[in-house]
Amino acid sequence: MTKLELFKELARPDSNGKSRWVDRSEFVGKYKSLYTENGLSWGRQDSFPYILDFKRDGKRIVSYKCIGFNKVPNKSIRKEIVNSINKKRCILLGTTKPEADHKNGRYNNPRVNNKETQKHSDFQPLGQAANKAKRQFCKNCKKTNQRFDAKILGFEKSFSEGEKDYLESPDGCIGCFWYDIRDFQKKIRII
Repeated sequence: MTKLELFKELARPDSNGKSRWVDRSEFVGKYKSLYTENGLSWGRQDSFPYILDFKRDGKRIVSYKCIGFNKVPNKSIRKEIVNSINKKRCILLGTTKPEADHKNGRYNNPRVNNKETQKHSDFQPLGQAANKAKRQFCKNCKKTNQRFDAKILGFEKSFSEGEKDYLESPDGCIGCFWYDIRDFQKKIRII
C-alpha cells in the first residue's frame, strides 16, 4: 500500500474529505512508514489530495486530520517508470536513491498526469536535495511567472529555449534548467 492509502485507511476520510484526528502514536506496525521525524514528506500540500490540519506539541506535529479536499493535479507515476528511475543516480548531484521527478514542475500537462499516456522521458532522476531545490524554484516561478535563470549557476545562457517570462501552457517549462537538467547541460555551456 502507498503511504496515502495507509493514511486513508487510518483516518477514514468521508465523502467531504473530512476525517477523525490521527495521533502519531498510531504510526506503528503496518503504518510505521507514516512516522516521520522532520516534516511530512507523504502529506506535502502540493501533492496530497486532502487539506490537513495539525495539532502540535511545540514544533512537533502530534496528530493529523483531513479537513477537506486539496485541489492538486494527479502526480502519480507508473510503477515501471519509478522502478527504472530508482535504479539510476541523481542527474545533478550523482547521489543514489533518486526520486522520480516530473520534469514539468507545474504539473499542468494532461498527458503526463495520465498514467496511460505518460512516458519515461517525462521524468528525471533527482536526489532529495536537488528535488527540494527544484521545488522551491518552481514555486517561485509559479508565483512570479519568471522562469529560473541558469546564469546564476554559471551557464552562459539563461534558457535553452524560450524567454524569462513563463508562457502558460503544458510546454511552458521546456528550456528551463530544471525542466531537463541533462538536456540543458548538453545545450548550454558553463562559462
